[in-house]
Order: sequence, then C-alpha cells, then structure tokens
Amino acid sequence: MAFVVIQHLDPKNIGIMVELLQRVTNMQVFQAKENHKISQDCIYIIPPNKVMSTKGGMLHLFERSQSRILHLPIDVFFRSMAEDLRGKSIGVILSGMGSDGSLGLKAIKEKYGIVLVQSPETAKFDGMPRSAIEAVVADIVAPATDLPARLIEFLKFAPNALSATKLDDKTIGYLNKIVILLREQLGHDFSQYKKNTILRRIERRQSLHLIESMGNYVRFCQENPGEIDVLFKELLIGVTSFFRDPELWEKLKNEILPELLSELPYGYELRVWVAACSTGEETYSLAIIIKEILEKSRNPNSLSFKIFATDIDGEALEIARIGLYSANISSDVSPERLSKFFTADLGGYHVKSTIREMCVFAAHNIIKHPPFIRLDLLFCRNMLIYMEPVLQLKVFRLFNFILNPGGIMVIGTAETLDSQGYGFNVLDGKLKIFKRNLTSKFALVNNFSSSSDQKRAVRLDKKIPNAGLSLTSLADQILIQRFAPSSVLLSKQGVILYMTGRIGKYIELVPGEPNWNINDLAREGLRQILPAAFQKAMRSFEPITFRNVKIVLNADFHYADVTLQRLDTPIALKGMFMLVFTEIQEYNLTDSLIVETVKPNLGFLEKELRTELQHKEEELQGLLEEMRATEEEMTSTNEELQSANEELQASNEELNTSKEEMQSINEELQTVNYEMKHLIGDYQLASTDMENLLNSIEIAILFLDKELNIRRFTESITTLYKMRSSDIGRPFTDMNNDLKYPELFLHSQQVLKTQVEIVNSVSTKDGRWFSVKIMPYITNVNQIDGVVITFIDITLAKNLELALEEKNRILVDSERSFRFLFESAKDGILILEASTGKIMMVNPFLEELLGYSKEQLLDKSIWEIGSLKDLVANKSMLQEIQVKKYVRYNNLPLETVNGKRINVEFISNTYMLASAEVI
Repeated sequence: MAFVVIQHLDPKNIGIMVELLQRVTNMQVFQAKENHKISQDCIYIIPPNKVMSTKGGMLHLFERSQSRILHLPIDVFFRSMAEDLRGKSIGVILSGMGSDGSLGLKAIKEKYGIVLVQSPETAKFDGMPRSAIEAVVADIVAPATDLPARLIEFLKFAPNALSATKLDDKTIGYLNKIVILLREQLGHDFSQYKKNTILRRIERRQSLHLIESMGNYVRFCQENPGEIDVLFKELLIGVTSFFRDPELWEKLKNEILPELLSELPYGYELRVWVAACSTGEETYSLAIIIKEILEKSRNPNSLSFKIFATDIDGEALEIARIGLYSANISSDVSPERLSKFFTADLGGYHVKSTIREMCVFAAHNIIKHPPFIRLDLLFCRNMLIYMEPVLQLKVFRLFNFILNPGGIMVIGTAETLDSQGYGFNVLDGKLKIFKRNLTSKFALVNNFSSSSDQKRAVRLDKKIPNAGLSLTSLADQILIQRFAPSSVLLSKQGVILYMTGRIGKYIELVPGEPNWNINDLAREGLRQILPAAFQKAMRSFEPITFRNVKIVLNADFHYADVTLQRLDTPIALKGMFMLVFTEIQEYNLTDSLIVETVKPNLGFLEKELRTELQHKEEELQGLLEEMRATEEEMTSTNEELQSANEELQASNEELNTSKEEMQSINEELQTVNYEMKHLIGDYQLASTDMENLLNSIEIAILFLDKELNIRRFTESITTLYKMRSSDIGRPFTDMNNDLKYPELFLHSQQVLKTQVEIVNSVSTKDGRWFSVKIMPYITNVNQIDGVVITFIDITLAKNLELALEEKNRILVDSERSFRFLFESAKDGILILEASTGKIMMVNPFLEELLGYSKEQLLDKSIWEIGSLKDLVANKSMLQEIQVKKYVRYNNLPLETVNGKRINVEFISNTYMLASAEVI
C-alpha cells in the first residue's frame, strides 16, 4: 500500500509532519510534489496551502482557493482517488472536526472502494467520524489503533476468498436465497438487478466478516437479521450531490427547460418526478434551477411546479424531507445560491421552506408501485445501470407511458437507450437527455411485481386481456368522475387544494379577489358545522360525519351527509383534510339534526326551539368571528416573528458559514501546537541568555516604546532610576533619577523623529559620570518601534581626565614661570643634554655675553662652539659635570665670538626631565 495524509493546515504554516512520521516508521516519508509518482510502502504528506488530487498514479497539486468557499481538501482527494483507483481506493477518516471527507467517501463506495472510520467514541474530535458514518455504510469502524490490523486482515483475506467466485448455478442459488431474505425482511425485490453488482456487494460484506463461502454467508444472514439491513444499504449505493455533472445543469437551465416552459399554457403546473432521489440533493437542485428560470423570465404565464421525489430508502427520504445538509455542499453550490436558497443552521445548510414546499418526498418502488402519470419532466439517474436489460426495457416503457408528449427524460451518463429508442428522441447523447416523441406511446402491459406476483398476474391475464396499470388508472378515473361522491381536499388552514364531482351544490364562489378558504365559500348550513367538524377532526384521524345536513342553495335547500377526515397516508397528503359530501335523496327524519313539524300541537315548541337555535347560531357566529380575528392577529404576530427570525438568521449567517472553517483552523492549530512548543522553548532559552548577557555586562539599558513608555530594562538601571518590574508601561519621565540631564526626554523624541543617535556625558547628583547613548529601536522588518538608552559608567575615566587636566594646568603655569625667570635672568644659562652635550636652551643674557645668536647655539653640540671648546677639551671637567649633580668653578676662562677673554663663575646642576637627563 501507499499512504497519503491529508490534514487541515494553516496556509502559512511550515509543517513538520514529515519529520515526525519519519521518526516512527521505516517507510519513506515525502512532502508531496507536483507529478509525484505514488509508490508502495511510501507516505506522502499534503503541503500547506495546497489542494491535492491523483490521476494516473501521480499526485497533482493545486493552489488553494482564496475565496470564502469552505476548504475541503479531503473530499477533493477522495473523489479524485475514487475516479483514478476505483476498487483499489481506501478512504480512512480519523479524528477531526467538521464533515470534510463525507462526500468523498460516497464516491469511494460508488466505485467499490473500502471505507474505514475511527469510532467516534475514541476520537478526540468526533465531528468527522460521525459525519462519515452518517454519510455512508463504513466497511470498518474501530479505534484508530485497531484500524491497521483490520485493514491488513481484510486485504489478505479478500483476494483468496473472492478470486474463485464464479457466477455458476451454485452461486446463483445462493444469490437467490439472499434476494429472498431481502424481500421477506424488507419487502424489496432485487431479483431483476444485475447479478454481478449484487455479487460484488455480497463479496465485500463476506470479506469484512472473514467468511470464505457464500453458503456460510447465507447462514450468517439468517442468524443475523441486522446484516440484511446493512447489505440493503450497500445495494442502494445512494451516491448523489448538489448539481452533480455541472454541464448537465447548465444545459437544462439555458436550453432544455426554458424551451419546455415556454410551450406550457397559462397557469399550468409543471409535474416532475425524480425517481431514486436518495437524500434529495438532486431534487432540490432541480427545484432551484426551475425557480431561477421562472424568476429570470418573470414567469409571464404564471406557471407553478411540483416535484415528486421517491426512493425505497426510508432513512434517506427523512434526510431529504428535512433538507438539512452538511457544510460540505459549499463545494458544489455557489455562494449566491447558498445565500438565496439555504439558511445556515446547526453547522450546515438548511434548504429554505420556499424550495422544500415545492418538493414532495415519498417511499416508492418503481418496479412494484403504480407510477406518477401525466409528467412533464422525469429524472432517473444512475439507477438503471444496476438493472438487468429486461427490467430496463420495462422501466423505459413505463417512462414513455407516464410522460406527456414532448416531456423530457434525463438518465445517468452511464445509462443508455438501445437502437429502439422506446419512443424517445435524443436531445443530447452525451448528457443523456431525451424527449418523448409526439406520436408513439407504448401500452403499459408490464408487471413490475416480484416473481410470485407475476404468476398471479399471468393467470389474471387469461381472464382479462391487456389488464395492467393503464386499465387501473382508467378505472380510477371513471370511478371518480361518475360514481364517487363530491369531495374537497383541504389544507390545515382550510384552503381548497383539489375538488371532485359536482361541488357547486356545496360551495359558492364570491365576487372580488379570489379566496379559496372553505369557511368563506361554504353554503349556508354547511358553513355552520365546519368549525366544529375541524375541531373534532384535528384530535384524531377517524372520520367525523354529520348526518342530514340541510344546505341552502339559492331559495331551495337539500340534504347531505358530510364527512371530514384528517389524512394520515399517503405521506404526501399527511396532515391534510378530505371533505366528502354524500347526497341524500329521501329525507330521514330519525337521523335529522333538525326536527321537522309533524304534529300541529308542536308548533309552539318548534318556534321556541328555532328561536333558541337561532340564538345559538348567532352566538356561534360571534365566536367564529372572534376566533378568526384572533387567528389573524396570531398570523400577523407569527409573520413578525418570522421576519425577526430571518433578520437574526441573516445577521448570524456569516458566523455560521465560518464555523466549519474555524473548526478546521482549530484542528490546524492542534497540528502546529507541537512545533510551537519547541519554538517557545527556544525563545525562552534565548530570552534567558539575553537577560543574563545584559545583566553580566553591568550596563544600564532602558528600552522605550514609541510613546516613550518603559518596555524593558536591565537590573543596572536601578542605580540611576527608582524603577521596578511593575513600572513597565509607564512613561519613563515619571521615574525619579539621579541624572543631571534635563534634556533626556527631548533628545529621545528627537531620535524618534530623525533616527540619528545622540551621545552625551552626564554627571549624577552624587558625583558619578555616565556616557548616555540614545539610539532608535529598529525591528527585524526595518521599522522604528521606540528608542534604546544605554548608560555606561565612566566615573573612573572622567576622574582621571580631570586630574590630568589639572596636572597639565600646573605644568603650564610652571613652564610659564620658568620661562619668565629663564629669559629675564642676569646670569648666563645654558641647558645641555647630559649624554650628548647638545645645547637645548640658552637665555638672552648668555647670548649677549658670548656674542652668539640663538640660532648659532641651539641644536648644536657644546664642542662645536669656539668659546666653549676649552670647557669640552678638559675631559676631567666634562666627566665631573656629567657625573656630579652639582659642580661649581670660580674664574672659569671663556672667549667671546670676537676673541675677548672673560672669566665667569661656572655652576652646573644635573636634573631629570620626562625624556632625558639634562645639565
């Protein structure tokens, strides 16, 4: 097997399901790609924001629709898989919310695939499993942990058990026994259905129960009547959806039906029959199409329509009558139609009453029960393909009989008429749309009963040639027209729906706007008894009879027995009333409600009784009028409540529409939760590392938002600001601080505007110094989202800087004093470098004394100066000067530049400068 995992994912989520699954399986796990070939023992994961399908054993990816239509990736894949793999497809529904996958499972069942569902009791979210079980007959329902073993067991058993099955006499015998069990238990005859179709369904049930022989399966069915019910569901294959085969519906809406409706006379009621309607999606689709056509043409001929929908599956009919479908139908029904013809209800969509009232659903077996007649349109799709050719022939002849000339028949795309045509002309061979021709009409002589009934029918044919349903219908018509009493079919509100016989004796049309309420049209005498009759009939389904009712007709009167009964069957008429009039030829005194005068001495009593009766009638009439007024008020109130309810439904519609999507998003969040836990752990670790880093560097940092409110700070900031964690979110200007920096707030605003950082050295009240740096806070998307202020303690550096400045100032002052004394001294002063004898400085007095200029003396060695050569030549004297810190010589002879000899007192001092020893 190959496995494909379809999840409800957030479109922007980067899933880790591939990594998670690869840890727990030896199979290869891939994230699906376009044209990815499906291989056995491999797992393929749907990528985020994609819809996936399969064709030709390859996976294909499509972009997820951005519209508001509900995202249903499981349904999409299941449908494509059913078309591509047919009987080899396996659909598995696990825990999840919503109903995604239900429609896809129907397609898998139709193609003889296998359906597995996790038992809802074991699912964390039971929405999807319950929806799947309601939609189809699941082959296996079990806890998720048991599904793999059950599936493998089935796949290992099925090929060996079914490969030898042949449609021989023995197998046909077993088939017939099962058909008999179906007929006896459920009343439905499958003897004329295709043997291969029934056999495949039986083989499927047989394999699921691990029963090797059909004989044992027959015995199993006899011992377990519930298996017959399940097998019956399997044989029905109720696969349907709204607007299935869109091309067909477009053809009907734009061409076929407008042409049919245009030929109908004024006030005509279009009669439609949808055979094998299943859960009603196709019936409502047809009603919507006809409604749209009439609205578009503004219905100039005042046409109406009635759709009769039938099926043998009672449970499916109940679903159809309610008209409540899952949210999945949004993939088949356009948003415009959903808003116009449906209301959001209970997590799904409910067909509006305006459409439901046009459709009548009833249990009906097409091969057993009398058909509907005088039809204009007939739908019978994907039912005939399961019937034997002989039965198909009978059904087609039946359809020809019940359709009016020019009526339309639509069958399934896999069904076809043979070369005979059975009286139909082809309108569209591809879409299987046919039109009954105007000339031919087959006599309805076929009997659709079971084999045992056919024998009785053959004996009956010997006595009455050409007996059949057509004679029954004709006899019914003659009986109603000539012999049956006059009758009226009434709604719950007393509105006349249908009349038979000479009804004018009992009701009278009144001038003005048409009013079809029996209480207003009934003639005098009948009008008085109807309210009481309705009250009694409402309490039971038993007939209520009034004998010898005197009914006034113009100036004359006549008597009749009047019977009113609330109907229980058929389903289409349940809750309605039948009013029957039986004409009395001779007046029966003993049964009369009115006592006639028979003796002269009863005149006074009669007059008194008539007066009392008149009073009672007047009182009754007043009560009736009061009741009608109350009824009108209740009707008005009900309409107001309905209007308010519709407004509430309209205001809540968007929330209900998105409910399924929110459930899917919740499931996606569950899937992402595992990854988010890891990410949160990483983020927490990174945040802890960052806090430790900021605290370890002992730098005070203050983070502010755009409004300059405190966003975050390090512990060191508390040495400057009186701040704690509860102050986060407050303006930082509210905090007391020791800084002598009143411009801090203005500079912070300036950085927010200019995005240029500002750096200042600031002192505190206690003598500390800080380097304050204000810079913008830039997010990872390059947006300014506040400022960051750092405070670096520079107290030591600042103190050293101030000390150095003071020392430099003292040195400058000393140098200035020294230079003044040096230049103003009246003694000659010469400063030499001790090691080299290089002249470094000479004062003006010595220059004048020796007759040398400053340029002739500076940067020269002492032995280069003629008047000082003797001093240098005396090595012992030079060495003494270099060694001793203090040397003094009296009467040292020197010579000026002019050769004049002079004697001077020589004093030498040696001292240290920063760079060298100086004499």
